[in-house]
Amino acid sequence: MSQQPPPPPPYRPYRQVRAATPHTRAVSCVRFSPCGRLLATASLDGTVALLSPSSLAVIAVLRGQTDGVSDLCWSTESFYLCTASDDRTLRIWDIRPVLAGGAQADPGADRCVRVLRGHTNFVFSANFNPQTSSQVASGGFDCTVRIWDVKTGRCTRAIDAHNEPVTSVHFIRDGSIIVSGSHDGSCKIWDAKTGACLKTVIDDMKPAVSFSMFSPNGKFILVATLDDSLKLCNFATGKFLKVYSGHVNRVYCIQSAFSITNGKYIVSGSEDNCVYIWDLQGRNILQKLEGHTDTVVSVSCHPTENKIASGGLDNDRTVRLWVQDS
Repeated sequence: MSQQPPPPPPYRPYRQVRAATPHTRAVSCVRFSPCGRLLATASLDGTVALLSPSSLAVIAVLRGQTDGVSDLCWSTESFYLCTASDDRTLRIWDIRPVLAGGAQADPGADRCVRVLRGHTNFVFSANFNPQTSSQVASGGFDCTVRIWDVKTGRCTRAIDAHNEPVTSVHFIRDGSIIVSGSHDGSCKIWDAKTGACLKTVIDDMKPAVSFSMFSPNGKFILVATLDDSLKLCNFATGKFLKVYSGHVNRVYCIQSAFSITNGKYIVSGSEDNCVYIWDLQGRNILQKLEGHTDTVVSVSCHPTENKIASGGLDNDRTVRLWVQDS
């Protein structure tokens, strides 16, 4: 007899435990640090806040971008943060003093160590190479994907990747390839060393690809499109395996996430002001989290705890924390 895989743990609902308003404008991005000790939030007000992942208290504020911040990403060891801004730059911030705490952790200190210049329009997406904090990929409204040497601040590769703005860039876990999505309706895979296009996963013109990322195990790509749809794709075969629907996504580039700390879920914001949680395998909606008063464009799952953070647009401006009942 062939052994059945063990059944998934029973679903435990999430409930809201905290809400905070660390910004004066829309929250564009929320990201737990890989170490789990900080929650970084970015805003159209041009600032990034570093919050306690339990109380949502503001620990530090990063100021320096001169226009709205659309995206942020952590280096694997949680020492550095990279922000992508409408001011056409990316900035690298040294977070080590904040993690160290004590007298070093002046909440208003200038922690910017690099400004990456080269994009000729808004920078919309950024991602550290998981294998090295010295390499970042970015995507922007100038339709390019760029690869940067963080140590020198130089752009080592500028790829004319798409015909319309690039909405997302994401490294696979071994750092060898990058996936990008674009308003032009395509999703492509790039060789991180050479910049060569290895594969076009989607090339549909419409709807726009609003977000794309590799799964934590590197076998799949999660792709969001502006037709209320999230799809899981086996990028080796190019086959779509699962479709997740029920949320509303026609306008904004909503960042979704994989939750793997207790069962395997897909989590996404939505234009009906909710956070949706789907069973990864079954594709069914497990829960719809209500509380925000505007579109939720970003969610993040804590690396080790059953905890979700979410951020809302201008009519809401809150960062909310949701935990599973024990």
